Amino acid sequence: MGFGPARIQTVEEMYRLIREAVTHRRPIGAVYHNQRRLLCPHRLGRNNAGELRVLCYQYGGGSQSGLEPRGSPNNWRCIAVEKLRRVEILEEDVWRTAPNHSRPQTCVPDVDVDAEDFPVSPA
Repeated sequence: MGFGPARIQTVEEMYRLIREAVTHRRPIGAVYHNQRRLLCPHRLGRNNAGELRVLCYQYGGGSQSGLEPRGSPNNWRCIAVEKLRRVEILEEDVWRTAPNHSRPQTCVPDVDVDAEDFPVSPA
C-alpha cells in the first residue's frame, strides 16, 4: 500500500493552528529550514515589514544554531510563518517557556495574539 502526495498546508491553515496553540498554551511540531522542531509559540503577528512571524520557545528537535539546555533564554526563535511546514499541535506534550525573551518588539511588534494574555488554567 503506497502513500499519496502529502497535503500542503496553506499559510492560513498554519496561522490558525499556531493561533490556537498560543491561546491554549499548547506546543507545536513543525518543519523549519528542513529540520523538525518542537516549539512553544508565545506571540503571533507581523513584523515591521508586515510579514507573519511567530515568537517561539524551541525545546526540542533540530536547529541550525544548536539548542542550549532546556529553560535557556537562548532557545527563543523568531520564525517566518510562511517558511513552516507540517505544523501540528502536540496535545500530549507540555508547554515550556524560559526567562524573558530578548526580541519581542523586533520579532512581532504588531501582535495578533500573545500567550501572556491567556492565563494558565488551574489543573
